[in-house]
Amino acid sequence: MRDAFAYCAELVRTADRDRFLSALFAPAECRAALHALYAFNVEVARVREVAREPLPGEIRLQWWSEVVNGERAEEAAANPVASALLAVIERHRLAVPALTALLDARRFDLYDDAMARLADLEAYARKTSSTLFAFAAQILAGAEAEATDAVATSAGIAYAIAGLIRAFPLHAARRQLYVPLELIERQGVEPQDIFAGRSSKNLRAALAELQAIARRHLFAAHQQIATLPDAALPAFLPVALVRPSLDRLARRDPFAPAELSPWRRQWLIWRAARNPARIAG
Repeated sequence: MRDAFAYCAELVRTADRDRFLSALFAPAECRAALHALYAFNVEVARVREVAREPLPGEIRLQWWSEVVNGERAEEAAANPVASALLAVIERHRLAVPALTALLDARRFDLYDDAMARLADLEAYARKTSSTLFAFAAQILAGAEAEATDAVATSAGIAYAIAGLIRAFPLHAARRQLYVPLELIERQGVEPQDIFAGRSSKNLRAALAELQAIARRHLFAAHQQIATLPDAALPAFLPVALVRPSLDRLARRDPFAPAELSPWRRQWLIWRAARNPARIAG
């Protein structure tokens, strides 16, 4: 089992550096559980890239759903991420229905259907990103984690939207549209123009509207940060990247977003760890 957790730590270190760095500020006895949770997220978030086609992706997500529901025990024991995750589910009593809902939401990633409404995008973010923050807080704070639910919801939506705007060129290239149709239609933007990589003032206006929604959720999280138990704070450190990311994205062409440099990302996480008010500030 130790090898399984070590595998998870290495996977997170290479594939989700921000959460790996944030976990360094958690108590040593909690890091392995966080690594297992985050490694699971890496695995299911990249199903489209690994599977390449919807049907193999559906099979992968169904396999994970059966694993978290206690099926496929032998296969799960042979998979380091699955075996570590199951140990964490049992030890920290993570809610299996929420994990199943996360996996169901990830099925959207496999197809080229457009996100129709803002409400659909926010529901997707709640079931994926917000759930991850909530589970991380539960691992760290135990029974006190109930006080973190509202923060996890707002922070998760803001974090997810910022990430999706940053990934906008990648999604457009493969004809995926996470920006809700109701936003782009209101601005008079045609999906085919997006898929062709054509920028415009109207497209920038639609993305600006989406950025404003992310900032609204970030502000809600900021107002609630002071209510978090101290033990849960490391779970939310990645949120410190949202505002700087949105600021940078707002200044760039949608098809040429600029990433925050690795050293700045590390500094923002470190600064938030020293001053929790900066997590969503």
